[in-house]
Amino acid sequence: MATTPKPNEEGAAKRFWDKFSKESNLTLYTPFVVSLASGNLKIDTFGHYVAQDVHFFKCFAQAYELAEDCADDDDAKDSIVELRKNVLYELRHHASFVQEWGVDLSKETTPNAATTKYTNFLLATASGKVEGVKGPGELATPFEKTKVAAYTLSAMAPFMRLFVFLGNELKSFVDFHGDEHPYKKLIHKYSSESYQATMLQIEDLLDKLSVSLTGQELDTMQKLYHQALKLEMEFFLAQPLHQPTVLPLSKLHIPSENQLMIFSDFDLTCSVVDSSAILAEIAIVTAPKSDQSQPESQSQSQIVRMPSADLRNTWEMLSKEYTEEYEQCMESMLANEKVESFEYEGLKKAVEQLVEFERKANMKVIESEVLKGLNVEDIKRAGERLIMLDGCMGFFQSIINNQNLNVNVHVLSYCWCADLIRSAFSSGGLHKINIHANEFEYQNSLSTGEIIKKVESPIDKLQAFTNILKNNPQMGPTNLTIYIGDSVGDLLCLLEADIGIVIGSSSSLRRIGTHFGVSFVPLFPSLVNKQKECIEGSSFKWKGLSGVLYTVSSWAEVFGSSYMDAIVLGIREMG
Repeated sequence: MATTPKPNEEGAAKRFWDKFSKESNLTLYTPFVVSLASGNLKIDTFGHYVAQDVHFFKCFAQAYELAEDCADDDDAKDSIVELRKNVLYELRHHASFVQEWGVDLSKETTPNAATTKYTNFLLATASGKVEGVKGPGELATPFEKTKVAAYTLSAMAPFMRLFVFLGNELKSFVDFHGDEHPYKKLIHKYSSESYQATMLQIEDLLDKLSVSLTGQELDTMQKLYHQALKLEMEFFLAQPLHQPTVLPLSKLHIPSENQLMIFSDFDLTCSVVDSSAILAEIAIVTAPKSDQSQPESQSQSQIVRMPSADLRNTWEMLSKEYTEEYEQCMESMLANEKVESFEYEGLKKAVEQLVEFERKANMKVIESEVLKGLNVEDIKRAGERLIMLDGCMGFFQSIINNQNLNVNVHVLSYCWCADLIRSAFSSGGLHKINIHANEFEYQNSLSTGEIIKKVESPIDKLQAFTNILKNNPQMGPTNLTIYIGDSVGDLLCLLEADIGIVIGSSSSLRRIGTHFGVSFVPLFPSLVNKQKECIEGSSFKWKGLSGVLYTVSSWAEVFGSSYMDAIVLGIREMG
């Protein structure tokens, strides 16, 4: 096998992988991978999976041969030859490798549709059938040929990187169960040093081949890399599973009988920046300078605003006071002794301290007049340009536009101005999301500085959550409620929902929750553990108030775990 080169942290391969990390997370959450990690994947499904490897190995060997013909550098040719030898070695020994699972590869297997789709794509790329590239017989110059070699490696590199990623993610489950895990040999292979070395060798070669390419050609490489990664994800989704699985979370959903209820916070759950800071910045930027007179429109409406410098000073003072008093409130909530087991009522009583705190904080903002005179059109434009967390909009677009889902989406937020949230989602074509937030009071399209209070505190959020469920005519025993949030203000709703998903890393949320016996567990290992319990004839139900909340690092994990059918549709649309 190859010797391990030093990883190129700044190379094209690493940049591409980081850019498309969502696809790797989505692959991790496929029912096949979760079942494999749990160890209860049926052997027939596993046999079908490893039999497909034969077609991949043959395709890789052919692609390397074509890439070798195109490479004009001796070192590059040598690397490609070595990589091809590795593939041929795997192909020769694959049958013996899978024998311990009783898989017989002596009979010719038929590639499934997903396998064929990837192998056709790879061989077409290796043959120069890429937009902007001359036909194979017309590649006259060494540079033109090298470009095709680079494109070929772009379509191959994510394959090895993804398998190493999956091996490393699944290795802990194998190590925990020792010799009892039935698929430890395969997972150890994916996470082995030899696999890692081959992955780095491919990426190192890809980086070297990309050095002389133009920006447009690098963009082509990136598109090929992304397409390969999506096709690999589709391959995992295509594996036939004839067994109970916990994923996707929407799998028990029958649109004609029940409704999926999705709840989400907005500030720092969906948005990168807190909405209060955005509204304050709009006020500061649009306020008159100290030496300027009020705009005629504001004079006529009798809405007089303070100068921008005074407004900025006032806002900074309000922000400082809010942070200090919030910390004091947190400490007060932790005054009682830490409990040993989950205690919802004690937690709820502690969180109620935030009611008066948030009410007073909002009154200070109103009395300061910092929100006075904002034009509703400026607010809507800011919403349209609002930067959302990666994957958030895609998640909501996929579930709302999926005709196979009967889904109801609600956003519960302390935000002072629901127009900002509505505009943010509308910019992504999301007009069906129900927004529950405070509203500005307007006079001739200008804010008066008053706030129409609807959701001020965690208790208000909980009340809105409860009322929505209570007043939903489609609610029944088989309905599933999911709440996604990031802060202490979301804690009660997170716990009341069937599945509470915590996104981000709020230390105050974890401090308060842990103090009252709430467990914060990573979502993926939790799903693997539940999959272990998922056997023929068994049934399970997600249930709220369990005291367990599931943590994720990104919206890709929420997407992957919840709506795999939406992902399949999305891949097909993108492909």
